[in-house]
Amino acid sequence: MKTILLASLSAFLITLLSPENDERYSLTVKVENLRNSKGTIQIALYNKDGSIPDENYKNYFKMGKVSITNGKSQYTFSNLPKGNYAVNILHDENSNGKIDKGLILPKEGIGFSNYTSIGLTNRPNFKKASFELTQNKTIKVKVIYM
Repeated sequence: MKTILLASLSAFLITLLSPENDERYSLTVKVENLRNSKGTIQIALYNKDGSIPDENYKNYFKMGKVSITNGKSQYTFSNLPKGNYAVNILHDENSNGKIDKGLILPKEGIGFSNYTSIGLTNRPNFKKASFELTQNKTIKVKVIYM
């Protein structure tokens, strides 16, 4: 009787203490209507408030780079824990891994999840760009050319 009780208590404690966040998901990011097929698409994935804007790409959680075909591209992040994420896209036309700028504005296309325009009154931030990942998901991100 003592053994059964101890085994039941152990099983209960293991269940209670096991993290609920063991499930993993994939996130596919699609990009369309690019102005050309030059260079690569750089996709930065963020998972912390305050991590974007990230002009020098130092605060990302995961990064992917993918080629462009016929003005389109897509990339899938796998094995992601449940949580809040935001995506930043760079159409890196010269494949140098950074945002090339004119005087102030980017020369290359950029985009953020949940954004259809970017400007002085609509600057990217994690809170507005973020979305919850609780299952496998596909999103489209608009690339904006200034």
